Amino acid sequence: PLVCEALRKHGVTAPIDVHLMVKPVDRNIPDFAKAGATYITFHPEASEHVDRTIGLIKENGCKAGLVFNPATPLHYLDYVLDKIDVILLMSVQSAFFGPSKYGLLPELLPPARLSWGNGIFGLGVFSAIITGGVAAGLLSDRLPANQLWLAGAALAPAG
Repeated sequence: PLVCEALRKHGVTAPIDVHLMVKPVDRNIPDFAKAGATYITFHPEASEHVDRTIGLIKENGCKAGLVFNPATPLHYLDYVLDKIDVILLMSVQSAFFGPSKYGLLPELLPPARLSWGNGIFGLGVFSAIITGGVAAGLLSDRLPANQLWLAGAALAPAG
């Protein structure tokens, strides 16, 4: 929460997405909301009750989202799709940062999952973000107009 709060105190007005990779997740939500988060996204495995966690995020004035590691089943969305604002599909396991030794994103993200992700954009209710193994040269011919790709290591200098 300290970084989020410092950004707001220094005049940052852009949306801040807080991606919580902690358990228990509910304990941290009020602190990040108070610090100025716009979005709070979390891994469904970190919640004892996904629907209640989403409700807690909304009660604290933030937009809510779910984060899916490559092996996390998407069935968590069956009962909460209408309650979330964003979905983050990860093509690498959480906490992995740096160039992927497994290949570029299209090869990392199972085709069925990528198709599913591309299919949800027409709903107009929320956004989907894809992250992991994203490289600048990869995006031009693969980026749908209404999809966000999150790049970390691709923007960091090598070495």
